[in-house]
Amino acid sequence: MAKERIFPEYLELDAINSMSKGCMVDHLGIEFIEIGDDYLVATMPVDHRTKQPMGLLHGGASVALAETMGSVGSTVTIDLNKQYAVGLEINTNHIKSAKSGKVTGVATPVHLGRSTQVWGIEIRNNENQIVAVSRITLAILDRK
Repeated sequence: MAKERIFPEYLELDAINSMSKGCMVDHLGIEFIEIGDDYLVATMPVDHRTKQPMGLLHGGASVALAETMGSVGSTVTIDLNKQYAVGLEINTNHIKSAKSGKVTGVATPVHLGRSTQVWGIEIRNNENQIVAVSRITLAILDRK
């Protein structure tokens, strides 16, 4: 059974990635690599920008990846001329560490409502093991 497409047909990876130039997303090396019918995939390097002093992926970097993915997912599902999305709450469970390579996140919607959205994000290491799971709630606000 095919999944319903939630993203506009014209949406391209270059457009998503260009939104992040010159901000923290760019600094952390987060890159969107796939747009599915109802999911987004992004990667983030595990390097000097994203590790904590013990040489492991910093939990805050995992949260930054999840927040970025949920926020972008929400943003590209609404009419930006009429509305915008802002984060209300995020939680993350850190399951396993990563020391090198990249981590890959997959973001899928849990709820796409008129005034709120909830997205789930799974982050995996190079061995496809779960590093972290997150859930973000966003408010969808009307432009005035």
